[in-house]
Amino acid sequence: MAKIAVIRTGGKQYKVAVGDTVKVEKLEAENGTKVKLETLLIADGANLEVGQPSLGERVEAEVIETAKGKKITVVKYKSKTRYKKTVGHRQSFTTLKIVSIV
Repeated sequence: MAKIAVIRTGGKQYKVAVGDTVKVEKLEAENGTKVKLETLLIADGANLEVGQPSLGERVEAEVIETAKGKKITVVKYKSKTRYKKTVGHRQSFTTLKIVSIV
């Protein structure tokens, strides 16, 4: 069984293994650089390490790209008051490739 880890970044948690590609909230890092991520849990077969609350920075990932997602249209409307407002939003994200779990 492969080594699996649970990481926390951008207020969310992700289950990752070595070689996985994950889209996370935007990180301030250049393309091609390596970043260390806060690790909450590491599982390797029968061995299980759980942080209280964290194990530190034990997962290393490479930044593949930073981009914007698809456009989402938000419409606010109130009947009988002639009020309608349309707003668009594109969320920034960073794509990471998991390199190692220590």
